[in-house]
Amino acid sequence: MHFIAQSIPEVLVIEPLVHFDERGYFIESFRQDLLEKKLGYQVNFIQDNESKSNQMGILRGLHYQIAPFTQSKLVRVSKGRVLDVAVDIRKDSATFGKYVAVELSDQNKRQVFIPKGFAHGFVVLSEDAIFSYKVDQYYSKKHERGLIFNDKDINIDWHISEEELILSVADQGYSSLKNNQFLL
Repeated sequence: MHFIAQSIPEVLVIEPLVHFDERGYFIESFRQDLLEKKLGYQVNFIQDNESKSNQMGILRGLHYQIAPFTQSKLVRVSKGRVLDVAVDIRKDSATFGKYVAVELSDQNKRQVFIPKGFAHGFVVLSEDAIFSYKVDQYYSKKHERGLIFNDKDINIDWHISEEELILSVADQGYSSLKNNQFLL
């Protein structure tokens, strides 16, 4: 596995080694020991989630959970292609309000590790997509929060025009980073 630090170094892109032969391929999609060695701290993933998006332009996010249910995530795409985005919402961070965007697909097999203290979202760039992720804290509706996807101060390039994006009612109703009282 190759671990690639991003412009926000706590966010890691993970490229698995892919072993091809005439039958197909084999990868180790997760190695806790290697991830923890790279991070320098222990991660205990306790829940796996998967979502299917039925068309291009579906945007999910930007989501996070507040204490005591803050989450680290390890995300990947098993079908299709997405632009994955992590926004630093740690108020005391030097990279507060900055984001990392990485294209994930069933072809590049990349994954992204997103630590606690980040809002997360993705937009589907293919006809459909299956998105999977591990989390180190259980989902809690009571502790779920979000940022608006088109916050002018963050200025995320979603690679699709805003008119073509498809969002849930909840995702359309989140506030901006500047007006968000629940930041970490």
